[in-house]
Amino acid sequence: MIPAEITGYFQYLSQENLTMIPAEFNVINMPSSPTSSSSLNYLNDLINNNNYSSSSNGQDLMLSNNSTSDEDHHYNHRQSIIILDERKQRRMLSNRESARRSRMRKQRHLDELWSQVIRLRNENNCLIDKLNSVLETQDNVLKENSKLKEEASDLRRLVCDLKSNKYNSF
Repeated sequence: MIPAEITGYFQYLSQENLTMIPAEFNVINMPSSPTSSSSLNYLNDLINNNNYSSSSNGQDLMLSNNSTSDEDHHYNHRQSIIILDERKQRRMLSNRESARRSRMRKQRHLDELWSQVIRLRNENNCLIDKLNSVLETQDNVLKENSKLKEEASDLRRLVCDLKSNKYNSF
């Protein structure tokens, strides 16, 4: 059995059954994910220390190096599943990070659009103020132009009257 399989099985044990496991296994502090690197390190430390015993008869637990082709196939199948699980975890993490970056880009774009709206509104208000100022100036110029035309007309009339009086007085 490979370390990842062992950790995977502990999740199915009830609290009562956990007390039957030797204390050297320290199941309570075992990492929760059977495929995590900390889980594999934890189990490798247990296997390499070789100072655990069976709770039923006190004999040393022995790991056999003898493998049949079925065991090799089972081991390879388990390794493939672990690799696929690790890839799935990496892909999920990558997708999560990509989604986070996408949300950040979207938020940044939204912020830029809002700042553009504010800038354009300010620019629009400035243009409206300028337009009002120009319209007011135009109105004043038109009034002054009308007044000057009236004065010019009065002066022409006066000149005509003076000319006609000049000729009439001789």
